[in-house]
Amino acid sequence: MPGEKNENMKKYLFGTIIFCLGNFVAMSQAKPYYTQYILNNYILNPGITGIENYTDVKLSYRNQWAGINGAPVTTYFTIHGPLGKKDLRTNATSFQIPGQHPGGPKAWDEYAVSPAHHGIGLQAINDKAGYINRWTISGSYAYHKPLGVKTSLALGFNVGVTSINLDRSKIVWGNLDPNDPAVGYNSGAISKIRPEIGAGLWLYSARYFLGVSVLNIVPGKAKFVTDNKYGTYFTPNYFATAGYRFAASPDISVLPSVMVQYWQPQLTSVHANVKVQYQDFLWIGASYRFADLVGGYSGMIGLNISNTFNVSYAYENATTSRLQTYTRGTHEIMLGFLIGNKYGSSCPRNVW
Repeated sequence: MPGEKNENMKKYLFGTIIFCLGNFVAMSQAKPYYTQYILNNYILNPGITGIENYTDVKLSYRNQWAGINGAPVTTYFTIHGPLGKKDLRTNATSFQIPGQHPGGPKAWDEYAVSPAHHGIGLQAINDKAGYINRWTISGSYAYHKPLGVKTSLALGFNVGVTSINLDRSKIVWGNLDPNDPAVGYNSGAISKIRPEIGAGLWLYSARYFLGVSVLNIVPGKAKFVTDNKYGTYFTPNYFATAGYRFAASPDISVLPSVMVQYWQPQLTSVHANVKVQYQDFLWIGASYRFADLVGGYSGMIGLNISNTFNVSYAYENATTSRLQTYTRGTHEIMLGFLIGNKYGSSCPRNVW
């Protein structure tokens, strides 16, 4: 039908615009967006490596701008844990304090830092957008040092590789030029590999955290053609984040936080979050992203099913009105596993 055909054409054209936007981000090697990064800051800051008493495992799937063919899809697996960490006393995640939940104000008052220790971890991230497919695999290390009875500072770094694959066979050319040198001349897949190096600092206590990190430290360029005008630029990505938690009641905690992301050339996004948690069982949250490219607002919900397993979901809608018209929003789900959490707490002690 003419109306349906016209609508499909508009959707195709708008998708092409989005691809141009996505390719601009990809060509400057910006890290993928994560709505639920607050649940796994390790994905952005290697200083968190080994911060808890157990081995932390996260699996995440993000379907961005559902309804647009070739829109970004990001999945990742992370695992990290402590080495030589032995808490000499009970703490906020060690046991259920009589009459209090482990994440409540009573537990915060009883908080004591852990002795100095090391942490190691591993990340595997896949980010697909149209005909561009990126894999990043890296290992991380961090050293955690007490600064007093309530505060610790961690310094970490990660080292790995990023592989960028451009598959021309998946391009729907339409009115595009198949001889466009920006996407190479090979009829199949083209792959380039670059080093991935990052570093981060993480200052934390029972009630607040501050973090700064930089990923893609080594700048460079991965070209699919010989022409120097075209290629994927690897530029540093900078992150700064902070959060504080306070008690609204003995059973309800409120955790506001903010994260600023900057990457060249002069692109910035600011994420404002608030998380409201009931005991160590259920939480809800909201987030708003101010961005130079595409902003968004989201709602989140999470459930600690046991002391070894939790699940969370986020739905995000773009602030761009035309993007709202052609998509069904962004969906992100995360599964968490707390391996070796022998103390029986459902909530993390230091990442909340």
